[in-house]
Amino acid sequence: MAFDYKKEYKEFYLPPKKPGIIDVPAMNYVAVRGRGNPNEPDGEYQAAMGILYGIAFTIKMSERAGHAIEGYFSYVVPPLEGLWRQRKETGEIRGAGAFDYGKKDELEWISMIRLPEFVTREVFDWAVREAEEKKQKDFSKAEFFTYCEGLCVQCMHVGAYDDEPDTIRRMRKYAEELGYAVDDRGAENVQEKEPEREKNGKDGVLFQRFHHEIYLSDPRRTAPERLRTVIRQPVVYICWHRPEVED
Repeated sequence: MAFDYKKEYKEFYLPPKKPGIIDVPAMNYVAVRGRGNPNEPDGEYQAAMGILYGIAFTIKMSERAGHAIEGYFSYVVPPLEGLWRQRKETGEIRGAGAFDYGKKDELEWISMIRLPEFVTREVFDWAVREAEEKKQKDFSKAEFFTYCEGLCVQCMHVGAYDDEPDTIRRMRKYAEELGYAVDDRGAENVQEKEPEREKNGKDGVLFQRFHHEIYLSDPRRTAPERLRTVIRQPVVYICWHRPEVED
C-alpha cells in the first residue's frame, strides 16, 4: 500500500477544528515563488501549479520510467501547500493574519509540495531535467526548498478561503490565552538578508516565518463551504498566565 503522509502524520495534515499548538520539524519541498492573485486563470500562480505537479509526479513515477532512486518507496503525492504574505503599494509588508483579502494582487506566495525523504538534491535536479524534457517547458523556477517551521498554532478551517479571518482570530485568541504571540517575522523587509540567501543558493527561507496553508480539497470540485484547509500561524512563547489562587 502506498505511503500516505496525510494518514501517517495526522498531527500535521488532519488537525481538529479547535486550535492547538504544534512544533513542526524541517521538511523538504519542491517550491515555486511568485506574486499576484491566485485566482487568475492564466496567472503566475496557475503556472506554478504546472511546475510543482510536473516535478512531483516525475519523482513519483520514476520507478515506472526505469529510473532507480535509492530508498524509493511507493507514496501518495502530498497535498499542495502555500506560504503567504502581502506587499502593499506603499511597500509595507503584511504577515500572518494581517492580509487585506480584497487585494489579492498584492499577495506574495511560495507554493510547494512536500518531497519524500529519499529525494536528495541530486534526485531533485534529475526530476527537473526529466520534466523539462518530457513537457518541453521551462522548470527553472522550481526550488529544492527546506522549511523549518517550528512552533505554530494551527487548526482545520472548513469553508471558503475568504472566510479564513474568523478562524485566524480564534487561533490567535487561543494562542494568546496560553501565553503565545503570533510571530510576524515573515512580514519583515528582508532586503538586507537577500545576499545571504544568494550566497547559499536560492534554496530555503530559513530567516522568515509565514502564514501557512495546506489545501486538502480541490476547489474545482468542492463547494466553497466544504473546503478543508489546514491553517498555521507561527508563534513564540511569551509567558504563562497562571490563574490566581485564593489563600
